[in-house]
Amino acid sequence: MNVYRTDRVRNVVLLGHGGSGKTSLVEAAAYLNGLTSRMGNVTDGNTISDYDKEEIKRKFSISASVVPIEWDKCKVNLLDTPGYFDFVGEVEEAVGVADAAVIVVSGKDGVQVGTEKAWNLCEERNLPRMIFVTNMDNNDVSYREVVEKLQELYGKKIAPLHMPIREDGKFVGYVNIVKKAGRRFIPKGRKEECPVPEYLEEYLETYREALLESVAETSEDFMDRYFGGEEFTIAEICAALATNIADCSIVPVCMGSPVNLQGVSNLMDDIVEYFPSPNKRPCNGINQKTNEMFEANYDFQKQKSAYVWKTISDPFIGKYSLIKVCSGSLKSDDTLYDVNKENEERLGKLYVMRGNKSFEVDELFAGDIGALAKLGDVETGDSLSLKAAPVLYGKTKLSTPYTCMRYRAVSKGDEDKVAQSLSRLAIEDKTFKVVIDSANSQSLLYGIGEQQLEIIKSKLKERYKVEIELMEPKVAFRETIRKNSDVQGRYKKQTGGHGQFGDVKMRFEPSGDLNTPYEFVIEVVGGAVPKNYYPAVEKGLNECVQAGPLAAYPVVGVKATLYDGSYHPVDSSEQAFKTATHLAFKDGFMKAGPVLLEPIVNLKVTVKDMYTGDVMGDLNKRRGRVLGMNPDHKGNTIIEADIPQMELYGYGTTLRSMTGGSGDFAYEFARYEQAPADIQAKQVQLRAEEVKGQDVD
Repeated sequence: MNVYRTDRVRNVVLLGHGGSGKTSLVEAAAYLNGLTSRMGNVTDGNTISDYDKEEIKRKFSISASVVPIEWDKCKVNLLDTPGYFDFVGEVEEAVGVADAAVIVVSGKDGVQVGTEKAWNLCEERNLPRMIFVTNMDNNDVSYREVVEKLQELYGKKIAPLHMPIREDGKFVGYVNIVKKAGRRFIPKGRKEECPVPEYLEEYLETYREALLESVAETSEDFMDRYFGGEEFTIAEICAALATNIADCSIVPVCMGSPVNLQGVSNLMDDIVEYFPSPNKRPCNGINQKTNEMFEANYDFQKQKSAYVWKTISDPFIGKYSLIKVCSGSLKSDDTLYDVNKENEERLGKLYVMRGNKSFEVDELFAGDIGALAKLGDVETGDSLSLKAAPVLYGKTKLSTPYTCMRYRAVSKGDEDKVAQSLSRLAIEDKTFKVVIDSANSQSLLYGIGEQQLEIIKSKLKERYKVEIELMEPKVAFRETIRKNSDVQGRYKKQTGGHGQFGDVKMRFEPSGDLNTPYEFVIEVVGGAVPKNYYPAVEKGLNECVQAGPLAAYPVVGVKATLYDGSYHPVDSSEQAFKTATHLAFKDGFMKAGPVLLEPIVNLKVTVKDMYTGDVMGDLNKRRGRVLGMNPDHKGNTIIEADIPQMELYGYGTTLRSMTGGSGDFAYEFARYEQAPADIQAKQVQLRAEEVKGQDVD
């Protein structure tokens, strides 16, 4: 592939609801460009961007991929992203390095939740965007209805550039609103001039008038000319559109049918003409030596620096670090400094990726997207620059994973292999985490949703030949006491030779501090228990609170007072006093009103106003206590509630089902509270069964 300077590069992320046609759009652009001799499709599993075996099997995108298209002397890096919400991390990574976005809307399904989420992502990052309506070959599609819905949601900034021409219900061409000219489709994605149908003239004038109003607002001179009734030239309109699109004051709408190669070349032309090159977008880092801001701004004349935005770690194709060059230009065999890891890396060859295929290039200019192979410890989010002037760029903010499942290896002895394989997958996907919960003897996977975790499980089997089982996680209960008790722990064992003897009298009561396991107080007088055995008593206490007598959960909030006891000058030992403490603790704890504590989390649910009632009702069923409801002034309500953590299992799936996928939630640990009697009884029984081996983990 040719080397392109910064002003000839366009980095465009494709966003939209799952199934809206993003991957098909990439296929059509690649075919028209001559990259492929025939168009692939998702159903057959032979597309450029959906190359992973899981994507082929499931027939939808799971990972973000790059397909560079050479178009009109420019290089358009199309970033194809998943539409399903479990893989939002992939979308966020791609959006983080894009300079503009095309939001793909299915004409058949209209504006969906994924459309609105894509729009919000662009708003957060002030990303220039266009909207491309697909499935126009479907006779039932109403382009006008889609445009009106978009205008209803986002106002006057929605500006159609094209209108469809239909004959006998079939999509045969379009009207270019800027040029006031008709175009008819002919084979192989080409078009020819045709008259504007009479039935479209009314809409043409309405849409064009709105477009010209926006153009007029770009300068005082244009405004005077507009009110003076003077016509703008096509060149002036196009230049003003580019300005308006770059500052997000206009969002053009165009349309087509990628499967029939209709409208795709128009979209690619518009991308090249209207979208900004990277050097029109800001990019700043911090020089770690001077602590001053480094304004990279994708200037190829400045020092070399780059940001690693994604990692591909596949046992079949190897490890590739996908980068965006932030300043300067990179060449083969350059040596760069990994600012995050504080070590130097020799780059070797430079590549551009096309799906999972790599193509060597001599140079990558600032703003371009490429790949580096086999870079040691380099990870997603790392900054690469010169060691003499190490520049650190901010990492892309990714969604926090809240969906949790417990896992275990299906085959005993595979635990280490599973751990290693999961760590390799975690290099690729930064939105899933592996957490070892030693307190509850369980290994946990955290992800955005259950589907993501199921795919992790499937990848383990397919790529690394190990299998795991996913289960509901154990909840981190705690045990404490509500009353006082006074007990004696006496341990006496006589065998041949020295025996064992330890005797302690202890009081147990609530300490009032649930953040610490126990408080140990000594009130022994007269040497009833020698001082040299005090550490043994405390060691015994420390062992006891690891697994309480009620249900073998960790103990918190207990005050233990050693006030008396006795010893034998020959038979007493540290071990004997430790054992005596075990006996005293078990007896005293069970006599002091033992209770089970369950973790309570503070939950925040963001939903559209229309779903508030359903969500509130569901929270009540889950023993949640609603603390407040606040509008976010974007048509959503933020519901804040305290809810037992055990009631959140599967909540993400339920919330999506209730809200059509639009609801989001986040939570954080708040405190422990006493569990209801029925919950406590059930947990005590379950733990007893585990001890008997009926539920071996």
